[in-house]
Amino acid sequence: MVARPTESIAISNTEMAELLDEVAERLHRQAANPFRVAAYRRAAGTVRDWREPLFTVFCREGLTGLEELPGIGSSIARKISQMLHTGRLHSLESLRQKQAAGDALTTLPTVGPRLADRIRTSLGTNTLEEVYAAAYDGRLRRVAGIGRKRVQAIRESLALRLNRPRRPQPQIVRTTNPPVEELLEIDRIYRERAARGQLVTVAPRRFNPTGEAWLPILRVKRHGRRYCAYYANTARSHQLDHLYDWVVVFCLDKESFGRWTVLTSTYGTLRGRRIVRGQEAECKQYYGRAAPVQLSLLPLSQVIS
Repeated sequence: MVARPTESIAISNTEMAELLDEVAERLHRQAANPFRVAAYRRAAGTVRDWREPLFTVFCREGLTGLEELPGIGSSIARKISQMLHTGRLHSLESLRQKQAAGDALTTLPTVGPRLADRIRTSLGTNTLEEVYAAAYDGRLRRVAGIGRKRVQAIRESLALRLNRPRRPQPQIVRTTNPPVEELLEIDRIYRERAARGQLVTVAPRRFNPTGEAWLPILRVKRHGRRYCAYYANTARSHQLDHLYDWVVVFCLDKESFGRWTVLTSTYGTLRGRRIVRGQEAECKQYYGRAAPVQLSLLPLSQVIS
């Protein structure tokens, strides 16, 4: 038997679309999964443009009728039915409460509650002054999920809010830069072992709605530097269908901290060859004098996601 919403709390398509749009906007501010944000925006557009009141659709066809609307999946269909039953959207109310809870870290650009927790745990503080200092001394950059662009945005935001002068960007000092042959050899071993199913796999948090442990991880050591290699599970790699081509090589040592992307070149004399992005000239020289590199593997008892 189809459950029917109470007529006295029937909510219009326009009102539902506005609530779905607000969810999308609040998720976007938290730098949530872009596919999730897009799903809410797509659903809001469908609801807003649907000529028949969804209240009527739900009364007639139940949850199945909502799920059959274009751009409406089962999860959002359940949320629409919740709005039709109660006139409220609990997930949106939760987002509002979290963003109004006064957590200073969530007021930083693109920092949501989850990332704020990681910052707080890593730095051991909840003050904006300490985050400002960490943005310049390198500690903030080492928090998972914080890249160079996000650090720069936080620096600029806090400089204005705390009335502090902007400092010059610190230069990353490495005792040695790894040669491209070292990075390319790590890339080769990673892709070969991943193809053979010889690596530990983990379940990435992003772009993995099923929670499947599919991302292979390689840990390797070379000349005292410890590396981790894995496929670049990014929005861009998915959009361009390069998920299994782009490989991230990440140095785990603080003194030689670095991140490189290895991919297949699609142009010029390096077309079809594996190259390190941004180091094309060095790669061209390498292929004229390629030599094998001996690598020693680290235990795989610990992996990253």
